[in-house]
Amino acid sequence: MSVYTCRGCGAALRHTFVDLGVQPLANSYLEQEGLNRMEPFFPLHVRVCEGCFLVQLPEVQSRESIFEDYSYFSSFSDTWLRHAEDYVERVVERLGLGPGSHVVEIASNDGYLLQYMVARGIPSLGVEPAANVATVAEQRGVPTLVAFFGVETARRLVADGLGADLIAGNNVLAHVPDLRDFVEGLSIALNPGGTITLEFPHVLNLIIERQFDTIYHEHFSYFSLLATEPVFAAQGLAVVDVDRLPTHGGSLRLYLRHAGESAPEAPAVAELRDEEAAAGLDRLETYTGFAAVVAAVKRDLLDFLIRAKRDGERVVGYGAPAKGNTLLNYCGVGPDLLEYTVDRSPHKQGRFLPGTRIPIHGPARILEDQPDHVLILPWNLADEIVEQMVAVREWGGRFVVPIPTLAVVV
Repeated sequence: MSVYTCRGCGAALRHTFVDLGVQPLANSYLEQEGLNRMEPFFPLHVRVCEGCFLVQLPEVQSRESIFEDYSYFSSFSDTWLRHAEDYVERVVERLGLGPGSHVVEIASNDGYLLQYMVARGIPSLGVEPAANVATVAEQRGVPTLVAFFGVETARRLVADGLGADLIAGNNVLAHVPDLRDFVEGLSIALNPGGTITLEFPHVLNLIIERQFDTIYHEHFSYFSLLATEPVFAAQGLAVVDVDRLPTHGGSLRLYLRHAGESAPEAPAVAELRDEEAAAGLDRLETYTGFAAVVAAVKRDLLDFLIRAKRDGERVVGYGAPAKGNTLLNYCGVGPDLLEYTVDRSPHKQGRFLPGTRIPIHGPARILEDQPDHVLILPWNLADEIVEQMVAVREWGGRFVVPIPTLAVVV
């Protein structure tokens, strides 16, 4: 048996958080011609460190194989665009950013966020490893460097005079296999007096809300403040404030600065530390009991789908997110129980979900077919989806969400 070491503190990883079996890469959507070929599957076995309590997935595939050609484009979610625009408005005012500032976003995707910085005349640069996605950002007028971020890239930015007054990282920290190299890079690239903001789903919400479907191979780590602060401190960075966010089922936005700079810690940081301790995030048993909860979610979803099938009712999906692929593969759901799913992204339409091989169509397909149930796979966007597809209710169709417990959206 392989012994993995913690990417946060280096301790041996001996304890299971949850084992979701073997699964394909969650964003490896299939073309029609790929249906006749074997797909690679990899273990999705998540561990927890008994030393620093970082929840993590060992790197079973290289970052290059996962990210260099990417299927996720942030701008196809209206909710996410509003979130990005709101962030820009708030952070520009808070930090007094202007034409003399420089902003760098790590994993800038298709320019969904930096487009709002550029529109304000604030010099900005995206760092994005997926060339196909970076091309879209460039077309939006967002300068983008195609590269993975870490010490090497950070030194390149500084050498080119592109150190940052603000470094933004929305949902990138989880995607980093070499955590210490990444955080050291942040410290190098940050100008004196500058600020880093990092957003990531809070592992406490993952546990409480049973969000196991947010686990997939490109998410190497699942964070709490408890687990991240020592990693930041080792590179001379201090958490000075935190925001609680509703995104992705409950996220944190940490504000960091170089340690020792005049920035008193906001009360919200101590409050979060106390909350995590009260919830047991500093005790191993909090993590090791999660697997039983996950199994219950699987049973409930399968009961619903099988019962609907026996009753002659049709169930289709909405969305083709990575989280949906984790859920469906873990539960063993294929086209026999979920006929197809739909997605707004043309990059996914006409393709098939990895592993389950469920076909992906455009949203109009649901309006044509008028199924009995629509299973919302990106449950974090349920309100947006129900609003977009309100016509489903006109023929008596029902929206269903699987997480945290199977429920009909009313």
